[in-house]
Amino acid sequence: MITIALPKGRLGEDTEKLMLKAGVIKNGVPKDSRKLIFNLNDKIKVLLVRAQDVPTYVEKGTADIGVVGKDVLLEHHCDVLELLDLGFGYCKMVVAVSKDIDPKSVLSSDFLQVGTKYANIAKKFFSNISIQAEIIKLYGSVELSAIAGMADCIVDIVSTGATLRENGLVAIEEIFDSTARLICNRASFYHKLNVIEKFVSDIKGALDG
Repeated sequence: MITIALPKGRLGEDTEKLMLKAGVIKNGVPKDSRKLIFNLNDKIKVLLVRAQDVPTYVEKGTADIGVVGKDVLLEHHCDVLELLDLGFGYCKMVVAVSKDIDPKSVLSSDFLQVGTKYANIAKKFFSNISIQAEIIKLYGSVELSAIAGMADCIVDIVSTGATLRENGLVAIEEIFDSTARLICNRASFYHKLNVIEKFVSDIKGALDG
């Protein structure tokens, strides 16, 4: 049996549809259940976890494999193997500012206050372009930090950009694109190689099909 750390929400639902299409499971997670662990068949066990926790469960070996956005992987620096780009869950990591601010003045500044949920990604980005940045770690609506004047800019993940526009913000720099990735625990990859390779092959087949 292999254990899969599946993120709650849209990413997990899309992964479940893919597994059904691939034939690795015949029934998904019951929608009306409050349980967090499910044996979907004699080969697949699923752990339902927050997306940000998926890499940790996989790195620690509690789960053999998991599905997580590239943004979360880069932020948490977990020691896992990245097996497959699943292609869905597309979004972009961007730097955004108030639409009333000149973008050139921001990216040419010597010092910035940056509001973000992605402290490590933001710190690395501004360091790479030689801007000293005070990273303001947030857990709620990052946009508010720029609107209220606490931050000069924000670093956040966006899909359509609608939330930015509705709050009078514009993206001025794209840091990277993010999609869902299939990741694996290093020890599990060797101890359960045949089973995991078969799972990956079935998933690839469903993606190609």
